[in-house]
Amino acid sequence: MKTNKLFLCISLIMFTCFGCEEFLEEDPRDIITPENFFATDEDAKQGITGIYSLIKNNSIYGQAGLDNWYDNGVDIIEPNRSHPIFEVMGNYSLSAATADISNQKMSVSDTWQNLYRVILNTNVFIDRVSGNEAISEDVQTNTIANARFLRAMAYWHITNLWGDAPFYTEVLTLEEIGSLGRTDKDIILASVLDDLEFAQNNLPSVLPDEDRGRASKWAAAVIEAKIHMKAEEWQMGLDKCLEIVNGSPHIVLPTYAEVFDPSNEYNAEIIWSLDFAKDVTGQFEPAFPGRAFAGNNYWRPSLFNPRIRDEPANSDDRDPLRAALTANGEEFNGTGLQIASLDFANKFPANDLRRPLNIMDSYEGFQLNHTYIPKFMSLNFETSPRFNHGDNRLVFRMADVYLMAAECENERPGGNANTAFEYIRSIRERAYATVGEAEAILGLSQQAFREAIYDERKWELAAEAHRRYDLIRWGIYLDVVRNAEFITYNPDENIQDYHVLLPIPLNELQLNPNLTQNPGY
Repeated sequence: MKTNKLFLCISLIMFTCFGCEEFLEEDPRDIITPENFFATDEDAKQGITGIYSLIKNNSIYGQAGLDNWYDNGVDIIEPNRSHPIFEVMGNYSLSAATADISNQKMSVSDTWQNLYRVILNTNVFIDRVSGNEAISEDVQTNTIANARFLRAMAYWHITNLWGDAPFYTEVLTLEEIGSLGRTDKDIILASVLDDLEFAQNNLPSVLPDEDRGRASKWAAAVIEAKIHMKAEEWQMGLDKCLEIVNGSPHIVLPTYAEVFDPSNEYNAEIIWSLDFAKDVTGQFEPAFPGRAFAGNNYWRPSLFNPRIRDEPANSDDRDPLRAALTANGEEFNGTGLQIASLDFANKFPANDLRRPLNIMDSYEGFQLNHTYIPKFMSLNFETSPRFNHGDNRLVFRMADVYLMAAECENERPGGNANTAFEYIRSIRERAYATVGEAEAILGLSQQAFREAIYDERKWELAAEAHRRYDLIRWGIYLDVVRNAEFITYNPDENIQDYHVLLPIPLNELQLNPNLTQNPGY
Protein backbone atom coordinates (compact mmCIF):
# COMPACT_ATOMS: atom_id res chain seq x y z
CA MET A 1 0.00 0.00 0.00
CA LYS A 2 1.57 3.28 -1.04
CA THR A 3 1.87 5.75 1.82
CA ASN A 4 0.56 8.67 -0.20
CA LYS A 5 -2.71 6.79 -0.73
CA LEU A 6 -3.10 6.82 3.03
CA PHE A 7 -2.48 10.54 3.31
CA LEU A 8 -4.38 12.01 6.19
CA CYS A 9 -4.40 15.74 6.79
CA ILE A 10 -4.14 15.40 10.54
CA SER A 11 -4.81 18.28 12.85
CA LEU A 12 -1.12 19.03 13.12
CA ILE A 13 -1.00 19.91 9.46
CA MET A 14 -3.69 22.54 10.05
CA PHE A 15 -0.90 24.68 11.47
CA THR A 16 0.39 26.87 8.68
CA CYS A 17 4.05 27.18 8.01
CA PHE A 18 6.60 28.66 10.39
CA GLY A 19 6.98 32.39 9.98
CA CYS A 20 3.80 32.95 7.96
CA GLU A 21 1.63 35.81 9.12
CA GLU A 22 -1.44 33.54 9.36
CA PHE A 23 0.57 31.08 11.45
CA LEU A 24 1.66 33.75 13.91
CA GLU A 25 -1.85 35.15 14.20
CA GLU A 26 -3.63 31.79 14.54
CA ASP A 27 -5.46 31.36 17.83
CA PRO A 28 -4.47 27.95 19.23
CA ARG A 29 -7.95 27.54 20.73
CA ASP A 30 -9.35 27.44 17.21
CA ILE A 31 -7.18 24.47 16.19
CA ILE A 32 -8.23 20.85 16.74
CA THR A 33 -5.62 19.64 19.19
CA PRO A 34 -3.54 16.48 18.75
CA GLU A 35 -4.75 15.21 22.14
CA ASN A 36 -8.12 14.62 20.52
CA PHE A 37 -6.57 12.66 17.68
CA PHE A 38 -4.02 10.09 18.88
CA ALA A 39 -6.39 7.71 20.60
CA THR A 40 -5.35 4.44 18.93
CA ASP A 41 -2.38 2.76 17.27
CA GLU A 42 -3.95 3.47 13.90
CA ASP A 43 -4.22 7.17 14.71
CA ALA A 44 -0.48 7.33 15.36
CA LYS A 45 0.35 5.38 12.19
CA GLN A 46 -1.84 7.64 10.06
CA GLY A 47 -0.38 10.66 11.78
CA ILE A 48 3.16 9.76 10.77
CA THR A 49 1.90 9.06 7.25
CA GLY A 50 0.60 12.62 7.19
CA ILE A 51 4.01 14.00 8.10
CA TYR A 52 5.70 11.91 5.41
CA SER A 53 3.29 13.47 2.96
CA LEU A 54 4.64 16.90 3.91
CA ILE A 55 8.06 16.11 2.48
CA LYS A 56 6.39 15.30 -0.84
CA ASN A 57 5.40 18.95 -1.18
CA ASN A 58 6.69 20.78 -4.23
CA SER A 59 9.24 22.75 -2.24
CA ILE A 60 10.93 19.68 -0.70
CA TYR A 61 10.92 16.38 -2.62
CA GLY A 62 7.78 16.65 -4.73
CA GLN A 63 8.97 18.54 -7.77
CA ALA A 64 11.97 20.85 -8.02
CA GLY A 65 12.29 22.13 -4.47
CA LEU A 66 15.46 20.61 -3.03
CA ASP A 67 16.60 19.80 -6.59
CA ASN A 68 16.77 23.51 -7.26
CA TRP A 69 18.93 24.27 -4.23
CA TYR A 70 21.24 21.25 -4.61
CA ASP A 71 21.60 20.85 -8.40
CA ASN A 72 20.64 23.93 -10.38
CA GLY A 73 23.24 26.63 -10.88
CA VAL A 74 26.09 24.12 -10.58
CA ASP A 75 27.55 22.10 -13.47
CA ILE A 76 25.19 19.22 -14.23
CA ILE A 77 21.67 20.43 -15.03
CA GLU A 78 20.09 23.65 -16.21
CA PRO A 79 16.73 24.65 -17.71
CA ASN A 80 16.28 24.63 -21.47
CA ARG A 81 14.82 28.14 -21.31
CA SER A 82 14.41 31.02 -18.90
CA HIS A 83 11.91 30.17 -16.19
CA PRO A 84 11.17 31.77 -12.79
CA ILE A 85 11.45 28.45 -10.91
CA PHE A 86 15.11 28.14 -11.79
CA GLU A 87 16.20 31.72 -12.39
CA VAL A 88 17.21 32.51 -8.80
CA MET A 89 19.71 29.63 -8.69
CA GLY A 90 20.43 29.29 -12.39
CA ASN A 91 21.44 32.94 -12.63
CA TYR A 92 22.30 33.60 -8.96
CA SER A 93 19.81 36.43 -8.61
CA LEU A 94 19.23 35.37 -5.02
CA SER A 95 18.23 38.03 -2.52
CA ALA A 96 16.00 38.27 0.54
CA ALA A 97 13.25 39.66 -1.70
CA THR A 98 13.54 37.08 -4.50
CA ALA A 99 13.55 34.34 -1.86
CA ASP A 100 9.89 35.21 -1.22
CA ILE A 101 8.82 35.06 -4.87
CA SER A 102 6.85 31.84 -5.11
CA ASN A 103 6.37 30.13 -8.44
CA GLN A 104 4.56 26.80 -8.27
CA LYS A 105 5.28 26.51 -4.52
CA MET A 106 9.02 26.14 -5.07
CA SER A 107 10.63 29.36 -3.80
CA VAL A 108 13.38 29.62 -1.19
CA SER A 109 10.66 30.78 1.20
CA ASP A 110 8.44 27.78 0.39
CA THR A 111 11.28 25.36 1.15
CA TRP A 112 12.10 27.16 4.41
CA GLN A 113 8.48 27.19 5.51
CA ASN A 114 7.75 23.57 4.65
CA LEU A 115 10.90 22.25 6.34
CA TYR A 116 9.86 24.10 9.47
CA ARG A 117 6.36 22.77 9.00
CA VAL A 118 7.85 19.27 9.23
CA ILE A 119 9.68 20.28 12.42
CA LEU A 120 6.57 21.78 13.99
CA ASN A 121 4.56 18.66 13.27
CA THR A 122 7.20 16.20 14.42
CA ASN A 123 7.72 18.07 17.68
CA VAL A 124 4.03 18.00 18.49
CA PHE A 125 3.69 14.39 17.30
CA ILE A 126 6.54 13.19 19.54
CA ASP A 127 5.12 15.07 22.51
CA ARG A 128 1.61 13.66 22.08
CA VAL A 129 2.58 10.07 21.29
CA SER A 130 5.32 9.63 23.91
CA GLY A 131 3.87 7.91 26.95
CA ASN A 132 0.38 7.86 25.45
CA GLU A 133 -1.30 4.90 27.13
CA ALA A 134 -3.79 4.58 24.28
CA ILE A 135 -0.97 3.64 21.92
CA SER A 136 0.99 0.40 22.21
CA GLU A 137 4.67 0.60 23.11
CA ASP A 138 5.79 -0.88 19.78
CA VAL A 139 3.79 1.65 17.78
CA GLN A 140 5.02 4.49 19.97
CA THR A 141 8.63 3.48 19.38
CA ASN A 142 8.26 3.00 15.64
CA THR A 143 6.31 6.17 14.92
CA ILE A 144 8.52 8.31 17.14
CA ALA A 145 11.59 6.89 15.39
CA ASN A 146 10.05 7.92 12.07
CA ALA A 147 9.22 11.36 13.43
CA ARG A 148 12.74 11.87 14.77
CA PHE A 149 14.19 10.80 11.43
CA LEU A 150 12.01 13.32 9.60
CA ARG A 151 12.92 16.06 12.07
CA ALA A 152 16.62 15.24 11.69
CA MET A 153 16.33 15.27 7.91
CA ALA A 154 14.57 18.65 7.96
CA TYR A 155 17.18 20.26 10.20
CA TRP A 156 19.99 18.70 8.14
CA HIS A 157 18.65 20.35 4.99
CA ILE A 158 18.15 23.64 6.84
CA THR A 159 21.75 23.75 8.07
CA ASN A 160 23.01 22.76 4.61
CA LEU A 161 21.08 25.54 2.92
CA TRP A 162 21.07 28.36 5.49
CA GLY A 163 23.68 27.48 8.13
CA ASP A 164 22.69 28.77 11.58
CA ALA A 165 18.91 28.71 11.94
CA PRO A 166 15.98 28.79 14.37
CA PHE A 167 16.00 25.59 16.40
CA TYR A 168 13.57 23.91 18.76
CA THR A 169 12.65 20.32 19.57
CA GLU A 170 9.83 20.82 22.03
CA VAL A 171 6.27 22.11 21.85
CA LEU A 172 6.40 25.89 21.97
CA THR A 173 3.70 28.51 21.84
CA LEU A 174 3.18 30.26 18.54
CA GLU A 175 4.67 33.44 19.99
CA GLU A 176 7.80 31.57 21.12
CA ILE A 177 8.28 29.97 17.72
CA GLY A 178 7.80 33.30 15.97
CA SER A 179 10.55 34.97 18.00
CA LEU A 180 13.32 32.38 17.77
CA GLY A 181 16.73 33.65 16.80
CA ARG A 182 19.39 31.66 14.99
CA THR A 183 21.16 28.76 16.71
CA ASP A 184 24.69 27.71 15.76
CA LYS A 185 24.49 24.97 13.13
CA ASP A 186 26.87 22.74 15.12
CA ILE A 187 24.41 22.73 18.03
CA ILE A 188 21.60 21.85 15.64
CA LEU A 189 23.63 19.05 14.06
CA ALA A 190 24.43 17.57 17.47
CA SER A 191 20.68 17.22 18.00
CA VAL A 192 20.29 15.84 14.47
CA LEU A 193 22.85 13.13 15.24
CA ASP A 194 20.97 12.25 18.43
CA ASP A 195 17.72 11.90 16.47
CA LEU A 196 19.48 9.81 13.82
CA GLU A 197 20.92 7.48 16.45
CA PHE A 198 17.45 6.92 17.89
CA ALA A 199 16.10 6.30 14.40
CA GLN A 200 18.82 3.78 13.60
CA ASN A 201 18.21 1.94 16.86
CA ASN A 202 14.46 1.73 16.34
CA LEU A 203 13.63 1.75 12.63
CA PRO A 204 13.57 -1.59 10.79
CA SER A 205 16.38 -2.79 8.57
CA VAL A 206 13.89 -4.01 5.98
CA LEU A 207 10.53 -2.32 5.52
CA PRO A 208 7.34 -4.33 5.12
CA ASP A 209 5.56 -3.72 1.83
CA GLU A 210 2.88 -1.60 3.46
CA ASP A 211 5.52 0.85 4.71
CA ARG A 212 7.40 1.29 1.45
CA GLY A 213 8.25 4.93 0.98
CA ARG A 214 9.20 5.37 4.61
CA ALA A 215 12.76 5.40 5.86
CA SER A 216 14.62 2.37 7.17
CA LYS A 217 17.44 2.60 9.69
CA TRP A 218 19.84 2.73 6.74
CA ALA A 219 18.44 6.02 5.43
CA ALA A 220 19.21 7.53 8.83
CA ALA A 221 22.70 6.02 8.69
CA VAL A 222 23.36 7.63 5.29
CA ILE A 223 22.59 11.11 6.64
CA GLU A 224 24.80 10.48 9.67
CA ALA A 225 27.70 9.43 7.43
CA LYS A 226 27.26 12.57 5.34
CA ILE A 227 27.35 14.76 8.44
CA HIS A 228 30.59 13.13 9.62
CA MET A 229 32.14 13.62 6.20
CA LYS A 230 31.22 17.29 6.01
CA ALA A 231 32.85 17.72 9.43
CA GLU A 232 35.92 15.87 8.07
CA GLU A 233 35.43 13.13 10.66
CA TRP A 234 36.70 10.62 8.15
CA GLN A 235 37.08 7.56 10.35
CA MET A 236 33.60 8.03 11.81
CA GLY A 237 32.23 8.48 8.31
CA LEU A 238 33.96 5.33 7.10
CA ASP A 239 32.74 3.32 10.08
CA LYS A 240 29.16 4.37 9.39
CA CYS A 241 29.46 3.60 5.68
CA LEU A 242 30.85 0.15 6.42
CA GLU A 243 28.02 -0.43 8.86
CA ILE A 244 25.63 0.10 5.95
CA VAL A 245 27.75 -1.99 3.56
CA ASN A 246 28.03 -4.93 5.96
CA GLY A 247 24.68 -4.77 7.70
CA SER A 248 22.10 -3.61 5.20
CA PRO A 249 20.37 -5.69 2.52
CA HIS A 250 21.38 -3.18 -0.15
CA ILE A 251 23.86 -3.84 -2.96
CA VAL A 252 25.25 -2.21 -6.09
CA LEU A 253 23.30 -3.69 -9.00
CA PRO A 254 25.13 -5.28 -11.95
CA THR A 255 24.11 -2.56 -14.41
CA TYR A 256 23.45 1.15 -14.07
CA ALA A 257 20.21 0.97 -16.06
CA GLU A 258 18.65 -1.45 -13.55
CA VAL A 259 18.79 1.20 -10.84
CA PHE A 260 16.39 3.44 -12.76
CA ASP A 261 14.06 0.77 -14.15
CA PRO A 262 10.52 2.10 -13.52
CA SER A 263 9.21 -1.47 -13.29
CA ASN A 264 11.53 -2.23 -10.35
CA GLU A 265 11.44 0.89 -8.22
CA TYR A 266 12.24 -0.92 -4.98
CA ASN A 267 15.37 -2.62 -6.29
CA ALA A 268 18.15 -3.68 -3.96
CA GLU A 269 20.33 -0.64 -4.63
CA ILE A 270 17.70 1.84 -3.44
CA ILE A 271 18.09 2.67 0.25
CA TRP A 272 15.27 5.19 0.33
CA SER A 273 12.81 6.48 -2.23
CA LEU A 274 9.51 8.26 -1.78
CA ASP A 275 6.59 6.54 -3.40
CA PHE A 276 4.11 8.40 -5.56
CA ALA A 277 1.02 7.08 -7.30
CA LYS A 278 -0.64 8.09 -10.55
CA ASP A 279 -4.08 9.69 -10.20
CA VAL A 280 -3.71 10.44 -6.49
CA THR A 281 -4.80 14.02 -5.83
CA GLY A 282 -4.81 16.19 -2.75
CA GLN A 283 -1.64 14.65 -1.32
CA PHE A 284 0.39 17.86 -1.37
CA GLU A 285 0.18 21.47 -2.39
CA PRO A 286 -0.87 22.02 -6.02
CA ALA A 287 1.76 23.40 -8.34
CA PHE A 288 -0.83 25.36 -10.29
CA PRO A 289 -3.85 26.03 -8.07
CA GLY A 290 -6.97 25.98 -10.20
CA ARG A 291 -5.29 24.51 -13.27
CA ALA A 292 -6.69 21.06 -13.81
CA PHE A 293 -3.95 19.72 -16.08
CA ALA A 294 -1.45 19.80 -13.22
CA GLY A 295 -3.75 19.07 -10.33
CA ASN A 296 -1.96 17.92 -7.21
CA ASN A 297 -0.19 15.00 -8.83
CA TYR A 298 3.50 14.16 -9.05
CA TRP A 299 5.20 15.71 -12.03
CA ARG A 300 8.95 15.76 -11.36
CA PRO A 301 9.59 13.38 -14.31
CA SER A 302 7.86 15.94 -16.53
CA LEU A 303 10.71 18.34 -15.74
CA PHE A 304 13.15 15.88 -17.32
CA ASN A 305 10.88 14.75 -20.16
CA PRO A 306 11.25 16.66 -23.46
CA ARG A 307 8.31 18.63 -24.76
CA ILE A 308 7.39 17.99 -28.36
CA ARG A 309 7.18 21.68 -29.29
CA ASP A 310 10.96 21.90 -28.69
CA GLU A 311 11.89 18.80 -30.67
CA PRO A 312 13.39 17.54 -32.87
CA ALA A 313 16.21 19.77 -34.15
CA ASN A 314 14.77 19.60 -37.66
CA SER A 315 11.16 20.75 -37.45
CA ASP A 316 10.34 18.78 -40.60
CA ASP A 317 10.99 15.62 -38.58
CA ARG A 318 8.38 16.39 -35.95
CA ASP A 319 5.61 14.26 -37.42
CA PRO A 320 7.93 11.28 -38.00
CA LEU A 321 9.17 11.65 -34.42
CA ARG A 322 5.60 11.70 -33.16
CA ALA A 323 4.90 8.55 -35.12
CA ALA A 324 7.95 6.82 -33.66
CA LEU A 325 6.94 7.81 -30.16
CA THR A 326 3.36 6.63 -30.70
CA ALA A 327 4.63 3.27 -31.92
CA ASN A 328 6.51 2.95 -28.62
CA GLY A 329 3.48 4.00 -26.54
CA GLU A 330 5.34 7.17 -25.64
CA GLU A 331 5.03 10.94 -25.76
CA PHE A 332 7.40 13.86 -25.39
CA ASN A 333 4.98 15.13 -22.78
CA GLY A 334 7.20 17.07 -20.41
CA THR A 335 8.47 20.60 -19.92
CA GLY A 336 12.16 20.04 -20.66
CA LEU A 337 13.01 22.30 -17.76
CA GLN A 338 15.81 20.05 -16.48
CA ILE A 339 18.34 19.22 -19.17
CA ALA A 340 22.02 18.31 -19.10
CA SER A 341 24.17 21.42 -18.85
CA LEU A 342 26.53 22.17 -21.71
CA ASP A 343 29.46 21.53 -19.39
CA PHE A 344 28.15 18.16 -18.23
CA ALA A 345 27.37 16.96 -21.75
CA ASN A 346 30.75 18.04 -23.11
CA LYS A 347 32.80 16.47 -20.32
CA PHE A 348 31.00 13.16 -19.71
CA PRO A 349 33.48 10.46 -20.84
CA ALA A 350 32.52 8.92 -24.18
CA ASN A 351 33.57 5.42 -23.04
CA ASP A 352 31.56 5.54 -19.82
CA LEU A 353 28.59 3.13 -20.01
CA ARG A 354 26.59 5.50 -17.80
CA ARG A 355 26.64 8.17 -20.48
CA PRO A 356 23.54 7.00 -22.42
CA LEU A 357 21.48 7.19 -19.20
CA ASN A 358 22.73 10.72 -18.49
CA ILE A 359 23.24 12.22 -21.94
CA MET A 360 20.56 11.96 -24.66
CA ASP A 361 20.86 14.24 -27.67
CA SER A 362 18.99 12.03 -30.14
CA TYR A 363 15.97 9.74 -29.95
CA GLU A 364 14.80 7.05 -32.36
CA GLY A 365 17.32 8.36 -34.87
CA PHE A 366 16.20 11.99 -34.66
CA GLN A 367 18.68 14.67 -33.58
CA LEU A 368 17.30 16.76 -30.70
CA ASN A 369 17.59 20.46 -29.90
CA HIS A 370 18.44 19.83 -26.26
CA THR A 371 20.43 17.26 -24.34
CA TYR A 372 18.33 15.38 -21.80
CA ILE A 373 19.02 13.13 -18.80
CA PRO A 374 16.99 10.02 -19.66
CA LYS A 375 17.46 8.11 -16.40
CA PHE A 376 14.71 10.31 -14.93
CA MET A 377 12.48 10.42 -17.99
CA SER A 378 9.15 8.60 -18.04
CA LEU A 379 7.53 8.78 -21.46
CA ASN A 380 4.83 6.09 -21.33
CA PHE A 381 1.59 7.97 -21.94
CA GLU A 382 -0.62 5.37 -20.24
CA THR A 383 1.29 4.69 -17.02
CA SER A 384 2.99 8.06 -16.69
CA PRO A 385 1.04 10.87 -18.35
CA ARG A 386 2.12 14.49 -18.16
CA PHE A 387 2.09 15.93 -14.62
CA ASN A 388 0.59 12.69 -13.28
CA HIS A 389 3.48 10.30 -12.78
CA GLY A 390 3.63 7.30 -10.49
CA ASP A 391 7.43 7.14 -10.50
CA ASN A 392 9.20 7.01 -7.16
CA ARG A 393 11.46 9.83 -6.02
CA LEU A 394 14.95 8.43 -5.44
CA VAL A 395 16.68 9.90 -2.39
CA PHE A 396 19.57 7.58 -1.36
CA ARG A 397 21.14 4.55 -2.98
CA MET A 398 23.99 2.16 -2.27
CA ALA A 399 26.41 3.43 -4.92
CA ASP A 400 26.51 6.72 -3.03
CA VAL A 401 27.51 4.87 0.16
CA TYR A 402 30.38 3.03 -1.57
CA LEU A 403 31.61 6.31 -3.04
CA MET A 404 31.44 7.85 0.42
CA ALA A 405 33.40 4.94 1.90
CA ALA A 406 36.09 5.34 -0.75
CA GLU A 407 36.40 9.04 -0.03
CA CYS A 408 36.61 8.46 3.72
CA GLU A 409 39.31 5.81 3.29
CA ASN A 410 41.34 8.11 1.07
CA GLU A 411 41.03 11.06 3.46
CA ARG A 412 41.40 9.40 6.85
CA PRO A 413 44.79 9.40 8.61
CA GLY A 414 46.63 6.30 7.43
CA GLY A 415 44.22 5.79 4.55
CA ASN A 416 45.22 4.30 1.23
CA ALA A 417 43.98 5.24 -2.24
CA ASN A 418 44.24 1.68 -3.56
CA THR A 419 42.21 0.37 -0.62
CA ALA A 420 39.71 3.16 -1.30
CA PHE A 421 39.43 2.04 -4.92
CA GLU A 422 38.20 -1.39 -3.84
CA TYR A 423 35.08 0.21 -2.37
CA ILE A 424 34.14 1.52 -5.79
CA ARG A 425 35.44 -1.31 -7.94
CA SER A 426 31.92 -2.63 -8.59
CA ILE A 427 30.75 0.86 -9.57
CA ARG A 428 33.66 1.36 -11.93
CA GLU A 429 33.36 -2.11 -13.45
CA ARG A 430 29.72 -1.61 -14.36
CA ALA A 431 30.62 1.80 -15.81
CA TYR A 432 33.29 0.54 -18.25
CA ALA A 433 33.52 -2.26 -20.79
CA THR A 434 36.93 -3.52 -19.67
CA VAL A 435 38.69 -4.10 -16.37
CA GLY A 436 41.58 -2.00 -17.63
CA GLU A 437 39.30 1.03 -18.03
CA ALA A 438 37.73 0.42 -14.62
CA GLU A 439 41.15 0.21 -12.96
CA ALA A 440 42.49 3.35 -14.63
CA ILE A 441 42.37 5.18 -11.28
CA LEU A 442 44.38 2.56 -9.40
CA GLY A 443 47.80 3.62 -8.13
CA LEU A 444 46.94 7.29 -7.77
CA SER A 445 48.24 9.65 -5.10
CA GLN A 446 45.84 10.83 -2.42
CA GLN A 447 45.24 14.12 -4.24
CA ALA A 448 44.77 12.47 -7.62
CA PHE A 449 42.33 9.94 -6.17
CA ARG A 450 40.49 12.77 -4.39
CA GLU A 451 40.00 14.46 -7.75
CA ALA A 452 38.92 11.15 -9.29
CA ILE A 453 36.22 10.88 -6.61
CA TYR A 454 35.05 14.39 -7.51
CA ASP A 455 34.40 13.17 -11.04
CA GLU A 456 33.12 9.71 -10.09
CA ARG A 457 30.39 11.18 -7.90
CA LYS A 458 29.53 13.59 -10.70
CA TRP A 459 29.04 10.87 -13.31
CA GLU A 460 27.42 8.29 -11.02
CA LEU A 461 25.03 10.53 -9.08
CA ALA A 462 24.19 13.17 -11.68
CA ALA A 463 21.04 15.19 -10.90
CA GLU A 464 20.32 13.19 -7.73
CA ALA A 465 20.56 16.31 -5.53
CA HIS A 466 24.10 15.78 -4.23
CA ARG A 467 26.28 18.01 -6.38
CA ARG A 468 26.14 21.42 -4.67
CA TYR A 469 26.42 19.82 -1.23
CA ASP A 470 29.50 17.91 -2.36
CA LEU A 471 31.17 20.89 -4.01
CA ILE A 472 30.66 23.08 -0.93
CA ARG A 473 32.08 20.53 1.49
CA TRP A 474 35.06 19.97 -0.84
CA GLY A 475 35.67 23.72 -0.93
CA ILE A 476 35.58 23.89 -4.75
CA TYR A 477 32.01 25.10 -5.34
CA LEU A 478 32.88 28.57 -6.59
CA ASP A 479 35.76 27.43 -8.79
CA VAL A 480 33.69 24.69 -10.46
CA VAL A 481 30.77 26.98 -11.27
CA ARG A 482 33.03 29.79 -12.50
CA ASN A 483 34.79 27.44 -14.90
CA ALA A 484 31.71 25.63 -16.25
CA GLU A 485 29.79 26.27 -19.48
CA PHE A 486 26.05 26.96 -19.61
CA ILE A 487 23.36 27.63 -22.22
CA THR A 488 20.44 29.44 -20.58
CA TYR A 489 21.82 31.44 -17.65
CA ASN A 490 25.19 32.81 -16.56
CA PRO A 491 25.85 31.32 -13.11
CA ASP A 492 29.57 31.27 -13.94
CA GLU A 493 29.54 35.07 -14.20
CA ASN A 494 27.15 35.89 -11.37
CA ILE A 495 28.05 33.54 -8.52
CA GLN A 496 29.54 35.22 -5.44
CA ASP A 497 31.34 33.84 -2.40
CA TYR A 498 28.30 34.27 -0.17
CA HIS A 499 26.16 32.02 -2.39
CA VAL A 500 27.35 28.99 -0.43
CA LEU A 501 24.27 29.77 1.71
CA LEU A 502 20.76 30.81 0.70
CA PRO A 503 19.23 34.08 1.90
CA ILE A 504 16.78 34.14 4.78
CA PRO A 505 13.48 35.13 3.12
CA LEU A 506 12.51 38.76 3.62
CA ASN A 507 9.08 37.80 4.96
CA GLU A 508 10.72 35.83 7.78
CA LEU A 509 12.95 38.76 8.69
CA GLN A 510 10.02 41.15 8.75
CA LEU A 511 7.92 38.88 10.96
CA ASN A 512 10.70 37.92 13.35
CA PRO A 513 13.01 40.73 14.55
CA ASN A 514 15.31 38.16 16.18
CA LEU A 515 16.34 36.68 12.81
CA THR A 516 19.44 37.99 11.07
CA GLN A 517 20.37 37.73 7.39
CA ASN A 518 23.21 35.67 5.98
CA PRO A 519 26.21 37.85 5.00
CA GLY A 520 26.16 39.17 1.46
CA TYR A 521 22.40 39.43 1.13
